[in-house]
Amino acid sequence: MTDVRDPSAPTGPTAAARARAGAVVMVLVGQFSVQFGAAAATGLFARVGPVGAVSLRLAFAALALLVVCRPRLRGRSRRDWALVVGFGVALAGMNTLIYEAIARIPLGAAVTIEVLGPLVLSVVASRRATSWLWAALALAGVALLGRAGLAGLTVTGALFALGAATMWAAYILASHRAGGRFDRLDGLALAMAVGAVLTLPLGVVAGGTAMVDPVVLGWGAAVALLSSLVPYSLELLALRRLPTAAFSVLMSLAPAVAATAGFVVLGQELTLVSALAIGMVVVASIGAVRQARPG
Repeated sequence: MTDVRDPSAPTGPTAAARARAGAVVMVLVGQFSVQFGAAAATGLFARVGPVGAVSLRLAFAALALLVVCRPRLRGRSRRDWALVVGFGVALAGMNTLIYEAIARIPLGAAVTIEVLGPLVLSVVASRRATSWLWAALALAGVALLGRAGLAGLTVTGALFALGAATMWAAYILASHRAGGRFDRLDGLALAMAVGAVLTLPLGVVAGGTAMVDPVVLGWGAAVALLSSLVPYSLELLALRRLPTAAFSVLMSLAPAVAATAGFVVLGQELTLVSALAIGMVVVASIGAVRQARPG
């Protein structure tokens, strides 16, 4: 894998340690930004619905990325465009399904179920029989979450979250391939535009005239900033300073961060049993990614 560390970063053991510490902070800030952005997006649901909120988020994020990146359109092969379309479908599906989930079940529960997608992907990639123990621990955590009687946990919401988990796994695969075929964030910018084109018509139908309300538009722009632009930028910078395995471990904290955002922003219940269940999934995710990506 090509070294993408920042050449302008200071050298030496102490400087390297500071750079890694700064990268950890970036990832954690990005995680909190994503989940608090998701919590903020729930305020749009009553006005434009989950699909309307997704379409606004993707539209504003795509517009910003296209302006900043200015991706090259000419000279792309059919395989490039097929990848962009697939990447865009994964983005649209992942975001739409998780928003439909958090409209029905607590944010922490939704993200805990959603993280099963990348977890299973890590287990399969490791090709080790012992990795399935991590999958079993995660499934036990999800089962405990269901038995915990968490307020608002429904079958429909859980199924949407499982769909988001599947699309998250597809997003990871598409993102990895796009990183190898496109410069900088060009692939992401084009894929985000595809996702916006796919969701915007549905969002207009769901939201109606509220979609052009200045307050709604401003809210949608804020959600795009919190949930897409800030975390993607921080993650890109962090990946230049952190090993992939360390980055993946930090990303595994998503369920815990989501539960915190749901509790703080939305006042959603977080019992000791549900916290234990979420902790089991977080530990399983960390174990799976460390075994799948040594180093």
